[in-house]
Amino acid sequence: MDFDFPLRKIIHVDMDAFYASVEQHDNPELMGKPIAVGGGSKRGVVSAASYEARKFGVRSAMAGAIARRNCPDLIFVKPRFDRYKEVSMQIRSIFFEYTDLVEPLSLDEAYLDVTENKKGNPSATLIAKEIRQKIFDKTGLTASAGISINKFIAKVASDYNKPNGQKTVNPEEVLEFLENLDIRKFYGVGKVTAEKMYRLGIFTGKNLKEKSLEFLNQHFGKSGSHYYHVVRGIHLSSVKPDRIPKSVGAERTFSENLSSEIFMLEKLENIANELERRLQKSKIAGKTVTLKIKYSDFTLQTRSKTIPYFIASKDLILETAKELLYQSSLENSVRLLGISLANLNTEKEKEQPKKESVLVQLKFDF
Repeated sequence: MDFDFPLRKIIHVDMDAFYASVEQHDNPELMGKPIAVGGGSKRGVVSAASYEARKFGVRSAMAGAIARRNCPDLIFVKPRFDRYKEVSMQIRSIFFEYTDLVEPLSLDEAYLDVTENKKGNPSATLIAKEIRQKIFDKTGLTASAGISINKFIAKVASDYNKPNGQKTVNPEEVLEFLENLDIRKFYGVGKVTAEKMYRLGIFTGKNLKEKSLEFLNQHFGKSGSHYYHVVRGIHLSSVKPDRIPKSVGAERTFSENLSSEIFMLEKLENIANELERRLQKSKIAGKTVTLKIKYSDFTLQTRSKTIPYFIASKDLILETAKELLYQSSLENSVRLLGISLANLNTEKEKEQPKKESVLVQLKFDF
């Protein structure tokens, strides 16, 4: 089958248990042991877990107390984000040896478009292998990679042979690969969506492909069109080297639950101070303030307000956050507060000139 759109050579590189691996590399005594980066206190949360810890069901975003219960020998390590950023920059420098079309998703993963690359290497598979080896030589850390015709498939493929492996999905293999894929492996399909799909008889990509666009839109809203197209190998999002943040925020988890708005005002001021610092550093302002409230039972609530002008100062952010706090009564005691600013002055026009559709044959060296 031919694809009626331009095919690209996209690599998704994903570091293996990045934070935990950095800690194990820097402290050899931790090698081979179950470790969790994050707080092990009653209020702590796991930021990352080593593969040794994952065998016991320890996962990121898990409460530290639950993680310790799952794995009594778990070693908690305090996060060192400056160190992770330093290593991430070393890794990113390797990416730029091959292409300027690098789109970081976080400190530990990125998309690369190597359709045309600085090495003149026609094989994206070999480029991915070279990059992973260079990362290991430079940092002592392992990475996994996915290689295919678009970002979506590359992202899915990078998880296929983890850790320290890679998977190439060639153009002629795309449709079969997607049809055989467990629906839980589709990037963007979380636990809730997967359960909903199960109820609708969708367990694999093949099942998904059998559903009409109308059916998917009816049951999944705006996401329906996305699911309809990606299972057919269609995902036209390009690698964006200058990814612009859609929001900037700061938040705090408290050692003790807060039960009154009065007790939260000082906390909000500290959060607003941090947010102002981040905004000034990035030279960003925004119009939409969102207050994030996580209750003691871990339920989450957000309250937002959009104002007619851009703001970046602590005083204006705090004033709006206070207004949102008093907007309605609290449902429970509070363990976390956060403030974010969106609708930023960095946002560009989403409308881009449409590229002429090109019929590309499957003779494509990966």
